[in-house]
Amino acid sequence: MSAIRLEKVWFRYGKGGWVLKDVTAEMGDAGITAVVGPNGAGKTTLLKIASIMYKPVKGRITAFGADPWALGEGERLSLRRRIVYVHEKPILLRGTVERNVMFGLEIRGVSKEEAREVVRVVAEELGIIELLSHDVRHLSAGQGVLVSIARALAVDPSVLVLDEPFAHLDYRRRGVLLNLLRRLRDEGKGLIVSTHDTHLMMRIADKVIVVEYEGVREGPPSLLDEFS
Repeated sequence: MSAIRLEKVWFRYGKGGWVLKDVTAEMGDAGITAVVGPNGAGKTTLLKIASIMYKPVKGRITAFGADPWALGEGERLSLRRRIVYVHEKPILLRGTVERNVMFGLEIRGVSKEEAREVVRVVAEELGIIELLSHDVRHLSAGQGVLVSIARALAVDPSVLVLDEPFAHLDYRRRGVLLNLLRRLRDEGKGLIVSTHDTHLMMRIADKVIVVEYEGVREGPPSLLDEFS
């Protein structure tokens, strides 16, 4: 059974047109699933449904064998915390980088001493350790992305969902993120990555989901050849 499964999912915003129509897809198992497709086809919506942020209008999602929308609020929150979604445009708290990366640990009851050690480790791996004392208002877009990813990594999710993580990164930082994704994959982490940079994903993807206006396709990394 896949970590996350969407079954005949339909979704729209309000009374607008359907963004996703009759989508069945599996993702979140160990390895890297690349989510690709044109702008406006519904990639971000798909990721947010998979991350238990949006409830399907029709159809069903299961995560780790459970239907989150059939659970009580507390059980759903526990399930949702196993799947961490990182927005394309970072949503950061006021204050320092360290405060932002520690936030998820603190709300989970981790002591400040332990949290600071976790923050140091993830910040060093992402190359942002020198930024920990910086105010987030002074970060570049690329630095903000890495801080958001560090915050997600700090809580050690079962599945990490990244929405266009390469969009604001320079060449060096892309290399840092690629190495991180490879390590997480080798450790058995489930990774779901949406991106327009299909050349990068050709190097690391284990599976591909193509989101198009006509529907969704799943297949091997060779599907990315269509976009090269």
